[in-house]
Amino acid sequence: MENRFTIQSIERIFKQRFSFATRIRLLWKRRDSFQTIFDVLNSAEKLICLQFYIFKNDETGRTLSKLLKRKSREGVKVYILYDHFGSFGTPRSFWKDMRLAGIQIRASHPFKWTAPFHYVHRDHRKLMVIDSSKAFTGGLNIANEYSGFHLRRRSRGWRDTGILVEGPIVNELLDTFKRSWTAWGGEKIFFQETSEEIRNRMPRDGIPALPIFAYSGKGRKRMRNLLRYSIDHAQTSILLTTAYFTPSRRLIEKLEKAVKRGVKVRLLVPGKSDVPAASYAGRAFFSRLLKNGIEIYTYLGEMLHAKTYLFDQCWSIIGSTNLDYQSLRYNDEGNIGILDLSFGSRMTEIFEEDVKNSAKIDKETWRQRPFSEKIKEHFFALFRKRL
Repeated sequence: MENRFTIQSIERIFKQRFSFATRIRLLWKRRDSFQTIFDVLNSAEKLICLQFYIFKNDETGRTLSKLLKRKSREGVKVYILYDHFGSFGTPRSFWKDMRLAGIQIRASHPFKWTAPFHYVHRDHRKLMVIDSSKAFTGGLNIANEYSGFHLRRRSRGWRDTGILVEGPIVNELLDTFKRSWTAWGGEKIFFQETSEEIRNRMPRDGIPALPIFAYSGKGRKRMRNLLRYSIDHAQTSILLTTAYFTPSRRLIEKLEKAVKRGVKVRLLVPGKSDVPAASYAGRAFFSRLLKNGIEIYTYLGEMLHAKTYLFDQCWSIIGSTNLDYQSLRYNDEGNIGILDLSFGSRMTEIFEEDVKNSAKIDKETWRQRPFSEKIKEHFFALFRKRL
């Protein structure tokens, strides 16, 4: 069977060239993920760039703040870009304290009374770049529910996925951060590399990796086209994990067509969502999806917040993009695409482990769910484009 996912075909659709990663590490267990992130930040010698949707003033946020202030005093240049809406509850004193330590901070998409409706646009990206040698992206935010601090309070944790990369792709991700930084009023970032550092990031054989970052209407359209292309050209399997699922009719039709041509389509969503309205809106389409052969699983226990998509076990997308209108139409989003069978096998293993902690929805059982649930689903589905 001919592989439909090639560097050339994906570049043609997304209109951006692949880079390479010399090393990739998946981060999907809370404590291990944050320990890795903190270890990498501790190793920084010259530069730290952080871009997060949510940066809370809780134990996790304060621990990271303390680390960043120490690195700044050691001479490391530290830049933080946070989303104004996502971090709305973080007090000004928290940012002021870090600024006093020499950290440069900017907010993206601030509210403006002259254009209040623009506040629907949010910077949902999660990006971390260290010394142009390592970079992270994924679904994680800086808050207790992601890191494991919540366990001390016996509250509900979140299951997320991130990816740590090394190699030439890191410099491209640094350029992405620089563009965002200057777009929101930050001064130009000057970062001088040694000849050895430049040699280390020069293109060479590695794992094909594609930065999939969207921060304009045109970029979001390219991202949607890439997802549609991936669904249309899958031949054996599609594994979709998303925290928020409010699909367009076009997306539903493409998934149904994939099943008809023999593709096994499996969808993993939260069992219980932090945004119940969005969850109900998505569930309004479950009957149709189940009828057309799409397998649906609801994650049990922790809150599922991961956004990962795997096609034919070889083409993976990991990042911040959900399968909802907010992500695909309004948000600035960040992902990395990995075209590699070995990496895809690891993604499959993680999906199968998640499925073990999930409940598969049975078509007949779903049909017999309470009438009150059906009413909620159809009501919130009316507003799915704004959830």
